[in-house]
Amino acid sequence: MPNVATVLKAEIRRLAKQEIRAEVGRTKQAVVHYRHEIALLKRELREQGKNIAFLQSREQERLGQAPAAEEPPADVRFSARSVRAQRRRLGLSAEDYGKLIGVSALTVYSWEAGKSRPRKAQLAALVAVRGLGKRAACQRLELLAKTSRRAR
Repeated sequence: MPNVATVLKAEIRRLAKQEIRAEVGRTKQAVVHYRHEIALLKRELREQGKNIAFLQSREQERLGQAPAAEEPPADVRFSARSVRAQRRRLGLSAEDYGKLIGVSALTVYSWEAGKSRPRKAQLAALVAVRGLGKRAACQRLELLAKTSRRAR
């Protein structure tokens, strides 16, 4: 005849496994449900990103601007001296130069001082502004000022 303690341990083990399976089953169902929701949200986010990019390109076409490159060419290098020289060549203040690029005057000063470096999108904007002359830069600043007044 088996020992009562052995039988009791076996029964407790069986009941514990049964409870664990039930809990794990609920958790697995929740995980499947959350993964499904995450996949739906990712698809929706991707779709919204496409819509935003499309609307931005339409707005740039409407304003007569060339679309900004997403990433600068691989061979583009950043130089603090070149930023300062570019800004002075255009005859712009740091604030106006920053407006052209889409950053603050303080950011332009920190780039010129070599304290920080532009991000990829900002580097692409720097490359786009590099080819502008004084007149084109002034026209673009006026256009930016008009659009910001309209937005208010």
